[in-house]
Amino acid sequence: MNRRTFLSLAPAIIPGSALGLNGAVAPSNRIALAVIGAGNQGSNDFKAFLRDERVQITAVADLNRQSPGYWDGGIAGREPARSWIEWHYARQKRSGTYKGCDVYEDFREVLNRKDIDAVTIAVPDHWHALAATAAARAGKDIYGQKPLALTIAEGRAISDAVKKYNRVFQCGSQQRSDVRFRKACEIVRNGRIGKLQKVLCGLPGGTPDFGRTGDRQEPEPVPEGFNYEMWLGPTPEAPYAPGRCHVNFRWILDYSGGQITDWGGHHPDIAQWGMGTEKTGPVAIRNGQAQWAREKLWNTATDFTFDAVYESGVTLTVSSRLRSGVTFIGSEGSVWVTRGAMEATPQALLDYTPGPGEISLYKSEDHYRNFIDCVQSRKEPIAPAEQAHRSITIGHLGNISLRVGRDLRWDPKTEQILGDEVANRMLSRPMRKPWKLEV
Repeated sequence: MNRRTFLSLAPAIIPGSALGLNGAVAPSNRIALAVIGAGNQGSNDFKAFLRDERVQITAVADLNRQSPGYWDGGIAGREPARSWIEWHYARQKRSGTYKGCDVYEDFREVLNRKDIDAVTIAVPDHWHALAATAAARAGKDIYGQKPLALTIAEGRAISDAVKKYNRVFQCGSQQRSDVRFRKACEIVRNGRIGKLQKVLCGLPGGTPDFGRTGDRQEPEPVPEGFNYEMWLGPTPEAPYAPGRCHVNFRWILDYSGGQITDWGGHHPDIAQWGMGTEKTGPVAIRNGQAQWAREKLWNTATDFTFDAVYESGVTLTVSSRLRSGVTFIGSEGSVWVTRGAMEATPQALLDYTPGPGEISLYKSEDHYRNFIDCVQSRKEPIAPAEQAHRSITIGHLGNISLRVGRDLRWDPKTEQILGDEVANRMLSRPMRKPWKLEV
């Protein structure tokens, strides 16, 4: 074969992966995914999506270029995320190099790109609603981290926007994709512990110094490469301090609800699933007690308990004083479930599987793949926005009751607190200009 003949044939020599052969997904058929928030959980999320051959991560948006202060004091930001993503794709190329992931400071630039199909959103709670509603308006499907939103009003806005723009939304309440949690809920939903009487949700307490910045709560200069003004966004003006941002933001009520909402998107969500109340909620919050952090910046509840009372008469107790996990107690038995463990009385319930005519709950074995499945099929994922909203409403109501120091009456249909105007005003928060929430 002479050189001219070889060159004329060369374009036909194309890797099978580019054509979608041998089980590979051709790049043109992959879902273009952008990462909004590449810090703590955001990093875990994009690494999980990298394992899905149907996904191509094409962009990362984060207000921080790169710094420590994340989980266990670790380093994160948009540049470390881009490096990781490009390293991952480079391993799949013969050249061992890959450049194809763009980075942005402002997530709105990502949403303006017509070539992006879906986004992950893993930013501080006070940014969830603004980012998610904007993504829905831009026609992007969304994998959004829990808790769904900072307030009940913002959660309602997300759910409404997802419905209005016909978007797929998966909340990062990944316990729904765990076989133990599903089995526990099926046991309860099918009456295997008799008539359900009460449910116990044990959540963590305290304000752990996840970012190793707890000793730096006094004002400091803003680090180069961090857009702190935009990080504050719709929240009140405040001086920069390392203990305010990144992973430890969750201990400040301006940005989060502490352990009550950080874990409120997990165990109370499973409680709702097991009770069959995932599309509604309690009618009262009672018997609240709490102790609060008393540090320079951190002010969320460190020790807490409250009861959410349902129309059926079932009481859900949410507390840092209970055994971690979810315990369903019925007239003829009980079941307890947490991550990696499950117990039941009678013990034979552990072998239970629903029979013909019984309730079999939505089955997902991988939360991330379930989202991509639904992006392709346009079906509802296992943790949709409306159900995530109803679940985290319990935590928000608990925090409101603890802060005002009294019981609340709640109407889950109108989503209003009855007969308490002060508490009712706490269903939403004012936003600092120029930010405003639009659906």
